[in-house]
Amino acid sequence: MALNDAMGWLTDTKIPVGKTAKILFEWLKVNGRGFFQSLSQLLQWLIDSILWLLQTPHPLVIIAIFVAITWFLQKSWKTCVMVLLGFLFILNQGYWKETTESLTLVLSSCVVCMAIGVPIGIAAAHRPRLYAWMRPILDLMQTLPTFVYLIPAIVFFGIGMVPGLIATVIFVLPAPIRLTHLGVSSTPESLLEAVKAFGGTSRQTLWKVELPYALPQIMAGLNQTIMLSLSMVVIAALVGAAGLGVPVVRALNSVNTALGFESGFVIVVVAIILDRMLRIGASK
Repeated sequence: MALNDAMGWLTDTKIPVGKTAKILFEWLKVNGRGFFQSLSQLLQWLIDSILWLLQTPHPLVIIAIFVAITWFLQKSWKTCVMVLLGFLFILNQGYWKETTESLTLVLSSCVVCMAIGVPIGIAAAHRPRLYAWMRPILDLMQTLPTFVYLIPAIVFFGIGMVPGLIATVIFVLPAPIRLTHLGVSSTPESLLEAVKAFGGTSRQTLWKVELPYALPQIMAGLNQTIMLSLSMVVIAALVGAAGLGVPVVRALNSVNTALGFESGFVIVVVAIILDRMLRIGASK
């Protein structure tokens, strides 16, 4: 009987997590309307600019640019050939427009995540208490189901590419923060002492020692940002974001095996292309 009373008390006194979140979102929607509108316009401008750069030139010109970037980064003709064949396959399947839209979402999230994540990672590396405070928040951002991010994104930004970008950024942002923190904080103490011995300032230590030493980790963070952003393509399509996620969702709704496998395979090809382009230490 006592156990039943305790169980009844526990279930009757529910902690108002959902109600509190709803009140907070409603308050932010009303009082932060100007901020969210300005942020939406800024992100929409970024998306439109990247989309214009990818869709205005001829597809073969864009492919040539990506191949040239691959050669600059990897110095491997095999990787260049693989990137070329991958893009030609996408053209052959008729998914060029959707691919450029997905690349726009990926590149936009990279710009936002790296612009925010790298400075935060540097600050966290210099302030251990700050990182200890941030760690549970970063864990929450990565473990919370990604579909949950779509709800506030729709509430604040409506339907389209912007809420898809916001949800992607929230999910992806911990990666550059963690890897930048790892790279900067792992700088050998002997190097830091040598800079101080020669009278180096904190800014010189950061730009001439810590960042160059952390560059491989920062680039790994960029790679992770791109891969994680690409994994959000299908989920972002649920809030109206254009791209390769749209045919996947359409195939799911209509149980179209051919369309689902075709569009899904194109996403895999895009992921392989981007991974090989930015892989650190790839064999030449």
